[in-house]
Amino acid sequence: MEAFVSAVNGMIWSNALIYLCLGAGLFYSILTRFAQVRHFKEMCKLLFSGNPSSKGISSFQALAVSLSGRVGVGNIAGVAAAIGFGGPGAIFWMWVVAFLGASTAYAESTLGQIYKVEEDGQYRGGPAYYFERCLGQKWLAILFAISAIIACGIFLPGVQANAVGNAFTQVFGDGNMVVTSFGEVGSNKLVALAVILIVLAFIIFGGIKRIANFTQIVVPFMALGYIVMALIIVFLNMDKVPGIFALIITDAFTAQAGFGAAIGWGVKRGIYSNEAGQGTGPHAASAAEVDHPAQQGLVQAFSVYVDTLFVCTATALMILITQQYNVVGELTDGSFIVQNIDAATEIGSPAFTQMALFSVFGNFGQGFVGVALFFFAFTTILAYYYIAETNVAYLNRYFKFNIPLVLVKIVIMAMVSYGMVNAAGYIWDIGDIGVGLMAWINIVGILAIFFVAKPAILCLRDYEQQQKTGGAITFDPVKLGIKNATFWEKRLAKQQQSVPNAAEQPAGKTVEP
Repeated sequence: MEAFVSAVNGMIWSNALIYLCLGAGLFYSILTRFAQVRHFKEMCKLLFSGNPSSKGISSFQALAVSLSGRVGVGNIAGVAAAIGFGGPGAIFWMWVVAFLGASTAYAESTLGQIYKVEEDGQYRGGPAYYFERCLGQKWLAILFAISAIIACGIFLPGVQANAVGNAFTQVFGDGNMVVTSFGEVGSNKLVALAVILIVLAFIIFGGIKRIANFTQIVVPFMALGYIVMALIIVFLNMDKVPGIFALIITDAFTAQAGFGAAIGWGVKRGIYSNEAGQGTGPHAASAAEVDHPAQQGLVQAFSVYVDTLFVCTATALMILITQQYNVVGELTDGSFIVQNIDAATEIGSPAFTQMALFSVFGNFGQGFVGVALFFFAFTTILAYYYIAETNVAYLNRYFKFNIPLVLVKIVIMAMVSYGMVNAAGYIWDIGDIGVGLMAWINIVGILAIFFVAKPAILCLRDYEQQQKTGGAITFDPVKLGIKNATFWEKRLAKQQQSVPNAAEQPAGKTVEP
């Protein structure tokens, strides 16, 4: 089974997908005139604008939900894996895919906002919705929805749970070994599994509001704490920082592990970490209550910076400064290109990061990574559930039978359990298949959308024009020639109706939009 999974993973993550991800990012960067740079100040401003409604969440809450998907195992264990398999140069390619991917994140999240719908008292949207409404390709929409459910409901939760289990045992040890159908599992890992399942069940049965309320508190706090500890290590080793950056840049092109390994692992782990182009971010972006779709697109572009340029870089600097890493290569079996630590250390786990913090902060550092990883991974699983739920809701519109959401919840909890008790390498390969499936469909789809209608670019130009002229920000899709954006058409009609009605009201009374 493991050989089959590895073979499928290799087919999906061929050079074609790697260069497609980079090419799409460069394409939208040029088309938006590098909006990820020009509108950086606006991104920061928009984070705290907009208010939640009974049907949607605020921009910041949407950012927190999407960050809960972006800031996770990929930032800790994923960076370690990129260095371990691709060498330090893989970090450079993570930066590249993040910088270019910010424009991809803008495009896909703006599309999610434009073509969102109101269902069952809440906003829903994502690739399935904009493939159907913009391209008119229902088959592509259904294909993405099925892929998203499989990826986020089955393949990916196990990656997050596996990393939590490994981090837990790194701190507390295995405990008593328990014989299971999956081999021997430490009792401490089973305790961690029980805690995750209990809290997970409580939150996912509460819907997007409960998920948003939880993540907007937990994600910023843990990310900030993690970055602060990284900055302390950097500060204590300031003399080493220029050499570390030089190592990353030079190794990116003359990689010890091979140029192909550096770019391949950098892009793969970069996409897994920041999710730009993967098609997951638009789901949370669509749930936001904003005045203009471009606003949430810019907010989501900023989330890529937070994920890769801040959190992933912090992890990389900690690992490289403290030299708590190995690099594997195509050498004699069992040998390493670089070996600084025990050869038995699992590369696809959080061990490199935990050992880096342990070398400076002792047991506290190692324990903090374990706690941070628990929350990062946990909130990511919550984001996966919401994505799966949204796509199930989409499919239920067309199937004669409804897929019960309780089934999705049970499957995710089962896959969390499965991922916790299996080997890291195997679980990562399964997760990569899920990421690759969605990335292939979504990136090809958003490129096709540009050549058909250009809605994301039209939306950005409209927003920039309104900023220049001043006044209230509104969005009129019909004026821009954007079809099937029915939510915004109805919203604008209600706003226009409320203006004359408000003028007719006695003083002191207002009319709700």
